[in-house]
Amino acid sequence: MASLTADSVRAEVEAALSALLSARDERDSEIYEIMRYSALGGGKRVRAFLSYAFFGACGGREFEKVTDYACAVEMIHAASLVHDDLPALDNDDMRRGRPSCHRAYGEAQAIVAADGLFIKAFEVASANSFCTPAQNAAAVNLLARMAGPDGMCGGQMTDIRTESGRSDIELLKRLDTQKTSCLINAACGLGCIAAGADEAQLASAAEYAYKLGLAFQIRDDILDIEGDSSVLGKTVGKDAASEKPTYPSVLGLDGAKRACIALSHNAARAAEKFGANEYAAALRTLALKMAERQN
Repeated sequence: MASLTADSVRAEVEAALSALLSARDERDSEIYEIMRYSALGGGKRVRAFLSYAFFGACGGREFEKVTDYACAVEMIHAASLVHDDLPALDNDDMRRGRPSCHRAYGEAQAIVAADGLFIKAFEVASANSFCTPAQNAAAVNLLARMAGPDGMCGGQMTDIRTESGRSDIELLKRLDTQKTSCLINAACGLGCIAAGADEAQLASAAEYAYKLGLAFQIRDDILDIEGDSSVLGKTVGKDAASEKPTYPSVLGLDGAKRACIALSHNAARAAEKFGANEYAAALRTLALKMAERQN
């Protein structure tokens, strides 16, 4: 990779995902088709970019070492979106500007394909031929902790329990730390692991991920009020319609915007711990732009 940009990472990861999600046997073509629809249907690849950026910020230079890890976290993210869109959860008809997976293929097929993506992610991370077995074991452990019941899945359960009820800021922070920040932490940590980072670097990456993840979710809540469906690629106004607790509903719209800006700046400061290299600079820029993103 000549230079680390959002476009270069997206191209690298899209090509790798396409290869990894190709059926080896014609009899498995249906599930792979649906997995590809979900994982290759656009997306900014922010999590993959974070894996690459932290790999570089921790001194890594052979970027093929981190590609499979970045693909693994993108597969888990794609699977989580398929589940989020299901009628039993958010009941959303649109994702990334086209029919959500269950609308395109059917609810049962979407559930099975999402399960396939979840499990394929661990296969890919465990078999990264460019990293050592110890690194692969650490990567799988991190993914499992961040995506499982103590991480993303636990956050989804909290989200279900609080969907129509009152909430407070501490509950929202816990929910979004698990549901959003944990998978972002996995992305950041996987880059560190591939680069052979030390514990201090892993801790700084986790700090960055926590702040960035909360800023990301607050901005999502704001865009559900102010955003444009054609730009976002998903339905807006669903949070208010379902009386879902959000940062604007608890802090007010202006308060949510201030919180998002503060967290973005805090994440940028955490990135400064990685020095003045181009990769740390990219991490700071990403954090500072979080409060302004439109999709």
